[in-house]
Amino acid sequence: MKTTKTRTNKSELQSRPEHPINGAKTITNNSEQQPPAVTSQTLNSQPSTLNQAERILPYVNFEQRERNRSLSTDQVLDLLQKWLPEQFNLAEIVGKWVWVTFPEPPAEKIRGQLSQFGFHWNNHRKCWQHPCGIFNPRPSTLNPPIDPRAKYGTHPATQLQAA
Repeated sequence: MKTTKTRTNKSELQSRPEHPINGAKTITNNSEQQPPAVTSQTLNSQPSTLNQAERILPYVNFEQRERNRSLSTDQVLDLLQKWLPEQFNLAEIVGKWVWVTFPEPPAEKIRGQLSQFGFHWNNHRKCWQHPCGIFNPRPSTLNPPIDPRAKYGTHPATQLQAA
């Protein structure tokens, strides 16, 4: 005998209170303005006691993010040094790109801030990457992939700023 389950129409999706659609003020960012400084204690705190339903994701302005993806290497390093100094110490320059590799997964606020600055997550290399305005087409499937570290070389961001 076949039994039927009763379906409820209640959605598990939660609205984000800081999203402009829900009545929050929209903040317009230009190249002069930067996001507010967040303390390192707040940035490094992990939401261990929050369950999945209570988690609030950081807001990312995608228009500003797209503009930030075309910033030069020096401008990206300045952003990191000013707003995320601990992550600046982890950054490395590969060609003209900036890569940030973490020893352990960073807090959601740090990931949101990196995304706002124009970084994207590379799951293959397990690092956050910023193209710095240099957008390379995907490599051909006929040629074997070349590791950018081997092709362009790499050096820490702190070394570049000291020079």
